[in-house]
Amino acid sequence: MTMPSGSTHSRTTTHSWNTRAVHAGKDDLAALGLHAPPIDLSTTYPSYDVVGEAERLDEFAAGHDDGGPPVYGRVANPTVRRFETALAELEGAESAVAFASGMAALSACLLAQVTAGKPEVVGVRPLYGTTDHLLESGLLGNSVTWATPDEVASAITDRTGLVVVESPANPTLTEVDLRALADACGPVPLLVDNTFATPVLQRPLTLGASLVLHSATKYLGGHGDVMGGVIACAEDFARRLRQVRFVTGGMLHPMAGYELLRGLATLPVRVRAASATAAELARRLAAHHRVTRVHYPSLGGAMVSFETSVDPVALVAAVRLITPAVSLGSVDSLIQHPASLTHRIMEEVARKDAGISPDLVRLSVGLEDVEDLWTDLSEALDQPTR
Repeated sequence: MTMPSGSTHSRTTTHSWNTRAVHAGKDDLAALGLHAPPIDLSTTYPSYDVVGEAERLDEFAAGHDDGGPPVYGRVANPTVRRFETALAELEGAESAVAFASGMAALSACLLAQVTAGKPEVVGVRPLYGTTDHLLESGLLGNSVTWATPDEVASAITDRTGLVVVESPANPTLTEVDLRALADACGPVPLLVDNTFATPVLQRPLTLGASLVLHSATKYLGGHGDVMGGVIACAEDFARRLRQVRFVTGGMLHPMAGYELLRGLATLPVRVRAASATAAELARRLAAHHRVTRVHYPSLGGAMVSFETSVDPVALVAAVRLITPAVSLGSVDSLIQHPASLTHRIMEEVARKDAGISPDLVRLSVGLEDVEDLWTDLSEALDQPTR
């Protein structure tokens, strides 16, 4: 059985986006006599034609993927290819390359540019805390210049390999005009972390971005039980990412690929339902006397951040229905204090520069009833102030 390697060619491309979310990556199932996608757990594959397979392995090492048997499970996997094909179609990309985590996906982008002699990155804060730390640390041979969107053009040099932005941003939900930012980048690739918006609400490639990053662990999986990352991009950059994946071993596990493909089918329904609840909670929080500021994106979404006069650590500990936990995008609601957890790894001055207040609480809204969630939140807010 063969599958296209990230191709967006599909019999569903003329249908609505919602229909494509259900069927993408599954075009060949009927011809195979199947309804559910198969899971290929093979770590190795028969190689009777040694000369031919050696030539194919050379092609895999160069980042090409002919869609045939992968030779070895670290190289490619048919189940993972289905997810890559589907996500590429939904983001409007030529290709997609999946990795074991979102950070592995970002690391591959950095390594691809560092090895191409473009080690400088221009970063637009705020970003996910570990993304910020990775760029700042230079662990992969890169350097970073922090800039506001208006400063990006002047921060770019002839050694700049990437401009990195997250919009809506984690955890402040700050939004950036991606089309204007893409124009400011010129020929330098703009990488947009689209984890919060998902392709349901925003498709950065249509706005001029070159690379779209997802922590697939979040909304794409949607149930808090699978970890992965993926980059949607043009095929020429996808080949470079596959080269990095080939040698670093950051391959997404086949079972994760299956779960992520399954998650895409319900992604539009989940995101829109959770977004409606999040918008209502944002409205109620804005009217609460112990909430000093609410952050909610103009494009919508299922994330809400707010600042409060209540001790945020005590508030997080006081909820009963909502789970105090890092991560986001699950069917159940999660709440956490970014300064203590997801963005703790950043220096305090960097958090301040990024607009991450010590009073900020981040809420990932799930599919529970809005009244139950509001009761839990409002009771947690009714505590003695500091």
